[in-house]
Amino acid sequence: MGHDLLLRNGTVVDGTGAPAYRADVAVQDGVIAEIGQIRDGAARVIDAGDLVVAPGFIDHHTHYDAQICWDPVLSCSPWHGVTSVVMGNCGVGIAPCRPEAHEIAAWDLVNVEAIPFDVLGAGVTWDWETFPEYMDAAARRGSGVNLGFMAALTPFRHYVMGEASMDREASAEETGQIAGLLRQALEAGALGFSTTFGPQHIGYQGRPLACRQASRDELEAYCNVLRDLDRGIVELNLNDAPGIVTPEEYELLELFLRETGRPVTWLSLLVRDDRPELCQETLEQTAALLARGARPQVSCRPLIVQIDLRNPFAFANLPEWKPLFNQPPEVQMRHYRDPAFRDAFRKQLDGGYIFHRDTYFKRLEVKEVHAASLQASVGKSVDQVARERGADAVDTFFDICIEDDLQLDFTMEAMNSNVGSVGALIDHPQTLIGLSDGGAHVDMLCDAGYCTYLLGTWVRERQAMTLERAVQRITSEPADLFGLRGRGRIAAGNAADLAVFDPETVGSDKRPEMWHDLPAGGRRMVMPARGMQYTIVNGQVLFDDQKHTGVLPGQVLRGGA
Repeated sequence: MGHDLLLRNGTVVDGTGAPAYRADVAVQDGVIAEIGQIRDGAARVIDAGDLVVAPGFIDHHTHYDAQICWDPVLSCSPWHGVTSVVMGNCGVGIAPCRPEAHEIAAWDLVNVEAIPFDVLGAGVTWDWETFPEYMDAAARRGSGVNLGFMAALTPFRHYVMGEASMDREASAEETGQIAGLLRQALEAGALGFSTTFGPQHIGYQGRPLACRQASRDELEAYCNVLRDLDRGIVELNLNDAPGIVTPEEYELLELFLRETGRPVTWLSLLVRDDRPELCQETLEQTAALLARGARPQVSCRPLIVQIDLRNPFAFANLPEWKPLFNQPPEVQMRHYRDPAFRDAFRKQLDGGYIFHRDTYFKRLEVKEVHAASLQASVGKSVDQVARERGADAVDTFFDICIEDDLQLDFTMEAMNSNVGSVGALIDHPQTLIGLSDGGAHVDMLCDAGYCTYLLGTWVRERQAMTLERAVQRITSEPADLFGLRGRGRIAAGNAADLAVFDPETVGSDKRPEMWHDLPAGGRRMVMPARGMQYTIVNGQVLFDDQKHTGVLPGQVLRGGA
């Protein structure tokens, strides 16, 4: 009998961590039909003799909630072999949403996920109101990759409480209504719910994101929905300071584990240059929680960010900066000129911010300018520019931005630069590799290439991890944690989601490219892939040699018990 698709003589790395082996893989009706030496032919045969055949990669931390409306392919994740994504993380999303609250939901995404308001206004279709309708709309629209949805707590509180959700805790009656909507979402197939406690997460009008106002009684009620249904996972954006779990945060993790009886994953462990040992200390500190199913999220890539002062997200956890969000440039520049504002920023940099002032401005480089008078500054650190001007680095930082009408862009390698410390994190059996943030911070960073970076940099170049272990970490491990049944392993009867790559060339760069292809002419950073020959979703070739074949075979992945 002929098959739909046959991959001949590939090196199969099946996602379990077992040793690689040579085999053919046959696909029929979207599932893996047979593995071994297959005599039958197929409608399409791919010679995989020099290639690795792995399960499609699963990116569990994305913010494609809006992008699914205008980009069904969800670039650039599938370029890197990703076949399934999970969105709705960090407590922010766009469902459920009443028609009169569209603007509030959009501004939440602007402030938390740094997606421009004009892009959202031109791109989001709003063809839903409830959360189940949002999932159904995604299924009707079609997608290149499989879509999993977390129920982000903020829009659920908005839906029941209106604008009061940003100002206070819910009443007992409101809590019951919100819990009922969460139950409805879980029963419709949401994979769990997400929330945030990060002070940098501000929403509409610069007010606290609504989920941050939830009381402990509320949180227990929402956790009990998962316990009663015996399904789902909780995702928490926990950290004010990456790498640290404070006593209060430890208690929160314990609460979520206790009240759900389900897995809990939190953000994040990122390596700081000033304290590279900190993440390992935190793993030891939280060992009892890890044993109960808590999983910190880590990244295998250096955190390279682009910063501008039009959208000062990088400083959102500093109180003096919060009034600058969603303000016109002339209002922002008035603050940036103010000597008192600058002095306060100096004190913050000298008083325990992630970087000390001297370190920060030696790392922060001028990436792009518009004013001709500033062209000579491109590629130089702020510290260099300040020394050339004979000026203070803080003053120079603000001055050159104002001289460029706030159009100037900076770049810096912020965290995860210490190879030894990062290697220990990604090899730890109880961490979860990911943190792509796909779809968010669109003109600031793009870590959607973390899967190919793991394979190219950590496996081939540094030989810090076996190929089999690396594939397991980005396939079966997230599939099991998020309850994606039939995904993450090459096995007969499983979905035919496959990443087929050349192990000698697979990889991605450290620094992304800037494209201008968003709705309303918006710009975004993208990360091209190398060596990923085929991305196959539900048995159909989605990308062939980095070219979209035109199909949209993705499915909405609905969780269950």
